[in-house]
Amino acid sequence: MVHSSTVEVDVAVIGAGQAGLSAAYHLQRRGLAPGTGFVVLDANDGPGGAWRHRWDSLTLGSAHGIHDLPRFPLGTPDPREPASSVVSRYYGAYEQEFGLQVQRPVRALSVTEAGTDRLLVATDHGSWLARAVINATGTWDKPHWPRYPGQESFSGTQLHTRDFTNAGDFAGRRVLVVGGGTSAVQFLLQLHDAGAGTVWSTRRPPEFTRTPFDAEWGRDVEQQVSERTRAGLPPLSVVAATKLPLTTQYRQGIDAGVLVSRGPLARFTRTGVVFADGSTAELDTVLWATGFRASLDHLAPLRLRGPGGGIRMDGPQVEGRPQLFLVGYGESSSTLGATRAGRAAATAALELLTGSLRPDPAC
Repeated sequence: MVHSSTVEVDVAVIGAGQAGLSAAYHLQRRGLAPGTGFVVLDANDGPGGAWRHRWDSLTLGSAHGIHDLPRFPLGTPDPREPASSVVSRYYGAYEQEFGLQVQRPVRALSVTEAGTDRLLVATDHGSWLARAVINATGTWDKPHWPRYPGQESFSGTQLHTRDFTNAGDFAGRRVLVVGGGTSAVQFLLQLHDAGAGTVWSTRRPPEFTRTPFDAEWGRDVEQQVSERTRAGLPPLSVVAATKLPLTTQYRQGIDAGVLVSRGPLARFTRTGVVFADGSTAELDTVLWATGFRASLDHLAPLRLRGPGGGIRMDGPQVEGRPQLFLVGYGESSSTLGATRAGRAAATAALELLTGSLRPDPAC
């Protein structure tokens, strides 16, 4: 269901991924009615957030992990099932269970000030006038494509993580994977197994760690990212904050020479690349596993970015913009962090609207 005219609500939530659904749940639980007290707007055709777009070979067993949404355990689905299917089904069931009435497909075009105490969310299907906005648009719509000399003259194909579908499509081809994160490592292993000739390029030597990815590790990572966003700096990439887990599979890949980086790129030629050390590689394809940036173009009218290039944050709240909350941004970009940030943003938004905190019925 999509509205076509301006609708007034207390809170507009933009995005129905992990963070947006968590925020919506807590807004409802503390007294706001879906559709009237708050609205959830999502650009996708169906539930699942960015996960619905992931390639089928990314199974739940190989993904970083999906944290439970509030009061609705994921359970133990088949780890061999594509994560896109698992998460889309899970998020859809969550929306139905709690009657969140997500409006889709609705793409936010701009958020502007509308007086002293309102923000106007303009979309491709009408507008919503809100007293607070919780932005949960993630990163999937903003793939990062680095630029190098000669790149336009390369005669092979180039694609980004978001364009990848199946490693079998590259059998017999010479493929350069660029990027130092988990996606790059998984692509290299899958491509090698599918019969592609692989080459790996990273700007810095890959950093593998034996540190257990437990709750204490998660808090340390969030603290690192939080320090940057509080200072108004762009968030770190995931791998810069987490490093790569030295799993048995990755150890085998290193020993086999698949997970060994040739170092940074210097430039492209018509048929390949030149690395910073002067060595070369002839290629058919370049796969840019170079990550994403926060999808915040619709917030540009608010001029949020500071001199440091980032948005100065105080938890989930934008500093100096008490009506605006960013969740799934910075320290809350993991599924666990996103769930917590959704609750924090909903709590702070309700406090802003009422002047006092509405009690959580679960407490």
